[in-house]
Amino acid sequence: MVAHKKWVIALVLVVVSGALFAQNQIEPQRLGQDTAQQALQEVSISRFEDPGFWRVHMPSDAGIVIHRRLEGGPMDKQPIAAEADAGIEVPDEFVLGVRAQFFRRGVTSIFVEAIRPMPVPGIAKTLSVWVVGRNFNHELYAIIRDQFGNTGQLYMGRMNFSGWRQMTTAIPPNIMQRNVHYPHLAGIEVLGFLIRPAMLETFGSYYVYFDDLRALSDLFTEDSRDPDDMIDGW
Repeated sequence: MVAHKKWVIALVLVVVSGALFAQNQIEPQRLGQDTAQQALQEVSISRFEDPGFWRVHMPSDAGIVIHRRLEGGPMDKQPIAAEADAGIEVPDEFVLGVRAQFFRRGVTSIFVEAIRPMPVPGIAKTLSVWVVGRNFNHELYAIIRDQFGNTGQLYMGRMNFSGWRQMTTAIPPNIMQRNVHYPHLAGIEVLGFLIRPAMLETFGSYYVYFDDLRALSDLFTEDSRDPDDMIDGW
């Protein structure tokens, strides 16, 4: 009888562990699903080839921040399948480097902003970007805006790792990406990134590098749109 109870308890633990493991997996096809059919595709938003498309700033009393273009990139980065199938070759030789020099320890923020908002086609499911974190406990957020002017910050994680790593965040379903009354207004725009430095590590110089901002997006509504439909933008 005791052995039977132990077997039942062990089975329950296995089931619970499996459920918790499943909860930690991101399933893009189930994120914010609002259409009966989906056409998920990875799309490139920015390859950070031109530093003129970006600007950086932080509070002037906290430190100085600059950015520049450098050659390089993550070796583990895979090409976008749709571009490879179509034979599209896009220049991808540089990354965006950001250097912040702190005046003193304290609570501050570092902004890496796009000069113009970067639209994401379709209904975005996830955003990802390759980052060199230099093993600091600083936090990275993606700054987005929906088609109705609402902005938000999406937590991407801590940069407490060395070398290149692809950081990914899911787009929550409460972000307005589609309205049945305005079919031409869909998706989100990426405004840039926010770095929240760990207060105890705001000293000296901090270096961070970005490459290859991508989105996994549902393009079903884009493909199914009537070509003769009017645009309500006048």
